[in-house]
Amino acid sequence: MLQVPRAKVWAYLSEPGNYLSFMEGMARWDVEGKKRTGRGARWAIRMRVGTAYVGGLVEVVEFDEGRELAWTSITGIDQRGRWRLRSRSPKETEVTFRLSFTVPGGLLSRLAERIAGRAVAANVTRSLERLRAALEA
Repeated sequence: MLQVPRAKVWAYLSEPGNYLSFMEGMARWDVEGKKRTGRGARWAIRMRVGTAYVGGLVEVVEFDEGRELAWTSITGIDQRGRWRLRSRSPKETEVTFRLSFTVPGGLLSRLAERIAGRAVAANVTRSLERLRAALEA
């Protein structure tokens, strides 16, 4: 729960230029093409996971103004991300972030996915803490 109005959280999360400042482990979050935000916007993203940089090109597939922003991968690692915002009072916003990914391949890829999953989970936790610090400051 953030002690910030939903509109302020949305304004921050819907701007792709903010992601490098709060998303832990992100090495790249660049707009690809002319459309910065909204459904159909594409972003090239890379997250440091151990010694590797993983990610790819993603496209925003849901953009429900002030409520939900979701993307899915176009190229690179298969991934999906979603921000969901819900007002709990005029000055409180519940923020939910979901990120899922799949490493292609057989048995070794499943092992890599498990190991990477821990690192990504830690990055997501720190990212939410950094989001709180940026918005509640």
